[in-house]
Amino acid sequence: MVLVNAGEEVDVLTLSAPRILTGEADLSPGWVTISSGTVTACGRGPAPAGPTVHLTEGLLAPGLIDAQVNGAFGIDLADADDAGWEKVARGLLAGGVTAFVPTVITAPVEDLVAFLRSYTGRHEHLQSLPRAARSLGVHVEGPFLSARRRGAHRECCLRDPAPREIDALLEAAGPGTLRYLTLAPERSGGPQAVSRLVEAGVQVSVGHSDATGEQTLRALDAGADLITHLYNAQSPLHHRTGGVVGTALADDRVTCGLIVDGHHVSPSAVRIAFRAAPGRIMLVTDAVAAFGMPPGRYVLGGQGFTVSPGQVPMRDDGAIAGGAGRLDEAIALAVRAGVDLREAVEAATRVPARALGAREAGLIAPGLVADLVWLAPEGDLPVRARATWRAGELVQGAQRVPPAVGPGPAPGAERQAERQAEREAEREAVRKAEHGRGCVPDDLP
Repeated sequence: MVLVNAGEEVDVLTLSAPRILTGEADLSPGWVTISSGTVTACGRGPAPAGPTVHLTEGLLAPGLIDAQVNGAFGIDLADADDAGWEKVARGLLAGGVTAFVPTVITAPVEDLVAFLRSYTGRHEHLQSLPRAARSLGVHVEGPFLSARRRGAHRECCLRDPAPREIDALLEAAGPGTLRYLTLAPERSGGPQAVSRLVEAGVQVSVGHSDATGEQTLRALDAGADLITHLYNAQSPLHHRTGGVVGTALADDRVTCGLIVDGHHVSPSAVRIAFRAAPGRIMLVTDAVAAFGMPPGRYVLGGQGFTVSPGQVPMRDDGAIAGGAGRLDEAIALAVRAGVDLREAVEAATRVPARALGAREAGLIAPGLVADLVWLAPEGDLPVRARATWRAGELVQGAQRVPPAVGPGPAPGAERQAERQAEREAEREAVRKAEHGRGCVPDDLP
């Protein structure tokens, strides 16, 4: 059965929208049919016969995937209990996130081993938790990082990746529970650690690194295929040396995480990243316990930090301590920076799914789980999550979703789709004209 809204259930439900971005196609207008929690069909044009929910504006997309979540709603996942994990996993749905990668930052290796053992014991529960975003496995960010580029990580815990410590982390993680590990490849033993982790089926991300372009390239040759929060806490692009940033943008083997919250990265840097690495930019939030909470004092990896009104989380020494912005808002801010809407949406859906090997996520296609998000304009944002479906069940935004009606298109749906296509064409023409003059206004909607 599919839950529509207000407790109503049907065997088969169709959602129609002025635009559907499946991850493989742009259907304007389009429809998706759901049954038993999975997508059974999708297509372009009027919806087929049967109960149909007509979304009258915006677009329907695969559920969003956040590949870097340290915590949220006052909870630091590093020491969360079962109730805390469930609160985070369920709360993320409000922003359209249906899958995420829990992240734990630098700590003594024995503490990280204990965390991985604890997570392994609850992994299956989190996978099957109803009405909650699904965990894709853990990201361990550290402790094999550069002291110079440590950011909010504790310097006293930073170390070279000794083989015995890499093995200890691998032994503590159950099958499929350690998704990726961030390290600085210039540290002694770095390339060997990359090879060992990749051999064990763990992805490696270069981050918090002062590596030269050559050192970064050696890590990629050893199997590293991710970059942790591009631009932030890593050696920059220089005209005589690529650094981490330049090497990552120039190498098609890597996918780059990017925090777009209006604070971590400038709009021009956002445009450069998407232009230099099309299809390889993965929007992340780097969310910490302050996510979804009012300004105040919070904890990340055992250290206190403060969130002031309108600001990012900051440690007492002035270092940025993660993010507090939503992933749907990151899409909106990328669009404002001049990124095409489809490309921005795919940077939070198809791209992370492919980069993380999560083949069951990030797409709308027959046979896949019906994780969906309705994105539409709200206030001054070009898009924001209005409703979320997890495994075909409407889990957020029921009050905004119109009731299901009989077969046939919604009144005015085709004209509405035409108007939206015209607006997109106008915006694209402006972007191309501005790029031709060598600039794009930061306030372009």
